[in-house]
Amino acid sequence: MHERNSVSDLAGILRGELSRYSVGEKLPSSRALVDRFRVSPVTVSRALGTLAAEGLVVTRPGAGAFRAAPHTAPARPGDTSWQQVALSVETPGEAVPRAVDASGVLSTLAEPPPGVIELSGGYLHPTLQPERALAAALGRAGRRPGAWGRPPIDGVGELRAWFAREIGGPAGTVAPSDVLVTAGGQSALTAALRALAPPGAPVLVESPAYPGILAAARASGQRLVPVPVDAEGVRTDLLAEAFRASGARVLVCQPLYQNPTGAVLAGERRREVVRIAREAGAFVVEDDFARFLSHEDAPAPAPTLAAEDPDGIVVHVCSLTKITSPSLRVGALAARGPVLERLRAIQVVDSFFVPRPLQEAALELVGSPAWSRHRRTVAAELRTRREVLLAALERELPELRVDFAPPGGFYVWARLPDGTDEAALAGAALRAGVVVSPGRPYFAAEAPAPFLRIGFATAAGTAELEDGVRRLRTAWEEWTGTAAARKP
Repeated sequence: MHERNSVSDLAGILRGELSRYSVGEKLPSSRALVDRFRVSPVTVSRALGTLAAEGLVVTRPGAGAFRAAPHTAPARPGDTSWQQVALSVETPGEAVPRAVDASGVLSTLAEPPPGVIELSGGYLHPTLQPERALAAALGRAGRRPGAWGRPPIDGVGELRAWFAREIGGPAGTVAPSDVLVTAGGQSALTAALRALAPPGAPVLVESPAYPGILAAARASGQRLVPVPVDAEGVRTDLLAEAFRASGARVLVCQPLYQNPTGAVLAGERRREVVRIAREAGAFVVEDDFARFLSHEDAPAPAPTLAAEDPDGIVVHVCSLTKITSPSLRVGALAARGPVLERLRAIQVVDSFFVPRPLQEAALELVGSPAWSRHRRTVAAELRTRREVLLAALERELPELRVDFAPPGGFYVWARLPDGTDEAALAGAALRAGVVVSPGRPYFAAEAPAPFLRIGFATAAGTAELEDGVRRLRTAWEEWTGTAAARKP
């Protein structure tokens, strides 16, 4: 059983047994609980910590855990209805809507209910995360001289240099002085959008696009202008017209393993994107979130757009989070020219700096032998999972059409038959015990067709992937009202 589930299960058992004890009575010792439930001391400690956080037990160092006094009756809830008026009243000339729709982002962060297979999340399953390497890196980082002091505002120098090498490639076209260390990719995207476009301004986005990009732009009061994507990335035949018609001065794109389609920006289009943006006097925000998620059989990724842009057109965003852990929120912004100072100012105002221990831990990780081993392991596992998922979809759900097998990332983009209510289908899938992402939140405007994004990195393994697709088949039959004959 995974540690997270063990803690939850043990806390549930102990919670149910509390009625056996009087207020203030001592619970069995940690050693007794370890022997009784055959779990680790860490699991016992975390389970007791969970109950303590709920106010059900009191822990006393060196003495043990004791049943807490019952909660007093909660205070009468206040009347917060006045806030609806205060939060919605707009002042004259106010350009930025104060309500923020984060539903598309929250759906990828929510923990599924127990027993439900997650094929919708945005991170590696815990069994694919380098937990031991991260723990070792954090331990070493905490012992570094000055690790708990205030870091440089732009980031620890060695980490900026490492990101510069990764972004600039062998030619070394990106300097450490071009890099700011950020608190993950989403923070960097938000800062870039605020720096490059004022409230009310148009921003070009891919269609479909990562919901976090759409939410960040909307939260800044910007107007989204979609540009369609196909298997070779953003369609440059429509890009120049989108700049002309909208007057936009920013394009946000994901050239490598685009989310949700998995598309890779083709060679000629790479040059066209930068050329068209230069002619429009516009910036390109390159969200390079998946560079470390190439599959084992993928060709070597093309250089970043930033590596081939000496003129400061490209503002590059990258992160270590996707390849490691949701909690290693360390990323980078790379830019050239006056825009770098604006980006720096926004970051300082928003968050001061990224905690130094986290930066030092990231340095320890990427400088260790475990880093390359982890990347090879993930590359092989993602390839296997992709093939298993595609085969299962073809076998169980031929009604879904997957036009492109992505060579990187951790999702496939499946076209549903015309007329499918994707939200209703996703609801039926949840009832069947599997979570998938409906396609509508990935579009800035009207969707051209119904889609599902089906992930393969958040499942526990290939067997769970196949089980998830079978559950999706059950949901399809429920939604369509037909139980197709199944092959033995």
